[in-house]
Amino acid sequence: MLLAVSTTHRPATDLGFLLHKHPDKAQRFDTAAGSAHVFYPEATEERCTAALLLEIDPVGLVRNRQAGTAGRRGGGGGADAAQYVDDRTYAASSLLAVAMAAVFSTAMAGRCKARPELAATALPLEIRLPSLPCRAGGADLARRLFEPLGWQVAAVPLPLDPRFPEWGDAPHHDVTLTGTLRLADALTQVYILLPVLDDAKHYYVGRDEIDKLLREGASWLPGHPERQLIARRYLAHRRALATTALTQLAAVDDLAADSLGTGFEPGLVATEAEVAETEVAEAEVAEAEVAEVAEAGEAGAEGTSGEVGETRPPALAELRRRAILALLRASEAHRVADVGCGDGKLVARLLAEPTCTEVIAVDVSHRALELAARRLRIERMPDQVRARLRLIVSSLTYRDSRLTGLDAIVLSEVVEHLDPPRLPALAEVVLGHARPRLVIVTTPNIEYNVRYEGLPSGALRHRDHRFEWTRDEFATWVGGLVARYPYTARLGGVGIDDPEVGQPTQLAILERLPAGEHRAVGEHRTVGEHPAGTGEGR
Repeated sequence: MLLAVSTTHRPATDLGFLLHKHPDKAQRFDTAAGSAHVFYPEATEERCTAALLLEIDPVGLVRNRQAGTAGRRGGGGGADAAQYVDDRTYAASSLLAVAMAAVFSTAMAGRCKARPELAATALPLEIRLPSLPCRAGGADLARRLFEPLGWQVAAVPLPLDPRFPEWGDAPHHDVTLTGTLRLADALTQVYILLPVLDDAKHYYVGRDEIDKLLREGASWLPGHPERQLIARRYLAHRRALATTALTQLAAVDDLAADSLGTGFEPGLVATEAEVAETEVAEAEVAEAEVAEVAEAGEAGAEGTSGEVGETRPPALAELRRRAILALLRASEAHRVADVGCGDGKLVARLLAEPTCTEVIAVDVSHRALELAARRLRIERMPDQVRARLRLIVSSLTYRDSRLTGLDAIVLSEVVEHLDPPRLPALAEVVLGHARPRLVIVTTPNIEYNVRYEGLPSGALRHRDHRFEWTRDEFATWVGGLVARYPYTARLGGVGIDDPEVGQPTQLAILERLPAGEHRAVGEHRTVGEHPAGTGEGR
């Protein structure tokens, strides 16, 4: 199995720094899949290529039946014979993906002490996989998977046997990907999509694979047009696992209540038993999340890269939750409402805060609240925790006396799902009627969208977004709020602070003034005194 990564970024030999493999040395690594070799066929200032060659033991694979059949559908019957006549020794597959994670783990994490600025830069890259299975889709499938991520795809079909052209083509293709991406993004995309194209895995597929899929695909999978197919194939066509993954992807993508619908993606119709299995899994995850946060605090939420033990930067959604929690702690907010709570991830974190004496989960969708209740597993909560929680069906554009007199209301990734003519009604409901002491608003920064390689020019981050604001537009909207209502406002952001386009998430902190006082919003600035201003992850 062979994977070749090339760049023409000058000096091209800096690729060695990013991969943490010296161009002048050929290196060998023992992996679970076999012997991996890294070498550089070319290394000049103009062009540099790093190759990963994986040698596996076909006899060892035959002897290990589980390795050969656990991930494939229909593993029985003729599986024994198939172990002796297959393509696993040369075709790029999950075996190569495992070797990538073992050999290039630091590069996939986007870390490089010697060239940190280069690790964060989109580079001209070429990735070649000379024998890539593209099962049940061929070259068109490769294009459907890679082109939305910003790649140009050249896929040449390979013959079953060049001596017998009448036999036709094999499902394997000589694939070359060309694009300008961060190296870390390029490697993680290939890492996830190899077993998707092969439609098989050589190891058992369990619930931990959901976490791996969501972690490695956090920056590009939620908006991918083929995310259903990717989830199904990556999770070995186990519908319950795929349904869970897609539901969690919707939360990562900040899916609003109206677009949640039934909570399941069209075309993924699970049986009652599978749905029940999914719900139990979600509840167990939420229960563990609440317990871990309560015991370990914020540090316990970062996660690791799994099989290679590398720490990953937290996702943008996680950074938002941390920023919100820090602001609530600093303001000593005890009674808090998460309006537009979705699947309840922030609610779980609020319940883990002993200072939050009342937590109100608000959503316009009954189904969203059902998902949140299952995720939180409220029937198994201790009585003292359950007493602090209320689940309310309510609309942002209608007054609701149940939301008055609170310490804080959180509107995280909510306003952009409303039609602009409805925003004044939202402001009147929250600032004019509910009048909490603190309002926290987060929303996407459309200027940052150019940094997402897989997002087409002019596109919004989610299909349900009615708009996305520039920083000036957000500041103007917030300025209008403090001109009409007795609040002060501070502006900030969450995520990597790009010197040209700012941070991916915009943040407004509105605090109620004593009666009769009004103050205009200040100019746009990062909230430096709060953790919300940190620039980690994406």
